[in-house]
Amino acid sequence: MSKSIVLLTGMSGAGKSSAMNALEDMGYYCIDNFPKELLQELESLLDEKEKYKYVALSVSAMDYMYFINFFDAISKKISIIYLDASDEELLLRYRFTRRHHPLIACGLAPTIEDAIEMERTYFDRVPENALTSLRIDTTKMTTSELYKRIQNRFQVNVESNFTITFQSFGFKHGMPMDADVVIDVRFLPNPFYDPELRSKTGNDKDVYDYVMEAEETKAFIQLLKSYYDFVFNAYASQNKAHMIVAVGCTGGQHRSVSICNWMYEQYRNTYHCLKSHRDIGVSEQ
Repeated sequence: MSKSIVLLTGMSGAGKSSAMNALEDMGYYCIDNFPKELLQELESLLDEKEKYKYVALSVSAMDYMYFINFFDAISKKISIIYLDASDEELLLRYRFTRRHHPLIACGLAPTIEDAIEMERTYFDRVPENALTSLRIDTTKMTTSELYKRIQNRFQVNVESNFTITFQSFGFKHGMPMDADVVIDVRFLPNPFYDPELRSKTGNDKDVYDYVMEAEETKAFIQLLKSYYDFVFNAYASQNKAHMIVAVGCTGGQHRSVSICNWMYEQYRNTYHCLKSHRDIGVSEQ
């Protein structure tokens, strides 16, 4: 019987509870903070019980490598979700909720800052660019966006295929930490300087046309499409599961949104494509 096992880990405060809720809603049997001392019992459950066909385990930084080594030893394939957020955002979340950081609760760290720094050292061996690993930066992500990201990757009873997420953003608001590639379009003509277009976005036709009809854009997208036709095909042929293409301009309202929308339309009939506009609604001032 085919099994789907998801190991969910990451920085405390980065959204593991929300991610587990998403997996549970999709039909996964979710186990939070499974004791590493019971791993041998887990093996027999996975082998015998139909109800454990889809399993998600949420594990802490301290126990993460125990689980990695365990699944390697029993030769079971797993998918890994690693949730991260900036140190500043994690601090804000803990101060807002007033919850105890796990490393403080168990006496390993005296302050939240120390706990965050210590926790990051536990994840030095998190796989990078692994086909089975999904790294999500939740710094600027809402709970619903996190839910959709996980749902699109791990929904059950759907044939797996190469998924591309096209995401627009503004450099002045920070680069997406989980992007596989970043396309800088700040050299294109900027609708921000047209008073009639300034308050609009690349989702509006007149802004989109302004960007896409510029001679610089026409030359650029011809080269861009030629390059990504090759890249996407190469990644898909190597069974890569997911790729995030981030398109950035200054504020994330006009040029990046337009190019992001154009790329989505170019590839959505060839691959499983998603798109998001991270900074729409964030002031350019």
